[in-house]
Amino acid sequence: MLVLALDTTTRAGSVALVDDERVVDERRGDDTRTHAERLPQELLDIASAHDVALAAIDLFAVASGPGSFTGLRIGIATIQGLALVARRHVVGVAALDALAHAASCDLSPGATVAAWMDAYRRDVFAALYRVAAASPFDPARLVSLDPPSVDDPASVLERWRGLIGEQTVFIGDGAVLYSDRIAAAHSDATILDAPALAGTIGRVAVSAARTGAAIDPAAIRPLYVRRPDAEVARDNRSR
Repeated sequence: MLVLALDTTTRAGSVALVDDERVVDERRGDDTRTHAERLPQELLDIASAHDVALAAIDLFAVASGPGSFTGLRIGIATIQGLALVARRHVVGVAALDALAHAASCDLSPGATVAAWMDAYRRDVFAALYRVAAASPFDPARLVSLDPPSVDDPASVLERWRGLIGEQTVFIGDGAVLYSDRIAAAHSDATILDAPALAGTIGRVAVSAARTGAAIDPAAIRPLYVRRPDAEVARDNRSR
């Protein structure tokens, strides 16, 4: 199964070509240019580099969020457009799930994985998982202990008190940014920076598609977690 995968949850983001469980190629984006300037060309370029025509792609995959509102909209719209042209289905993968899958590959069942993305405003997008005995990148590999949320690091760590196991990995740019706070609360925790995510998103999408989770492109919905500023401002004006 050939998958073309895209992540636009960060400024750079990434694209990948995945063949079943194998990442054929994965490339980080040029963070000096916007996603609108780079897409869909980055996806077409990586496919062309391996002599893969758009019609040969079996499945499209995209990070559904959380992340930049503009980045998410552009990424999802790009994948929707390509999938509609190719008449293929799409799998949306939450970026926090993708981070946790990347971290869980070498972990034993029972370990916990904390995914932290920098949400700015001194907050993090966060989710907590327990590693299960399923194969890497299988959706059943991760059991949700705390669903995606946005909050300040201290509040997240307090909420997770008692949930974090002896073997714990924190992963993501938010984990690196607030590593001192993590270390103060969990001195034995491993802290990993965020890898390029498109390859992981593609591999998770393959497993998800085999369980019937691939959907029509029009059905993809972004996972914002935080409300858009425009909605907050509108509500404040109406009070």
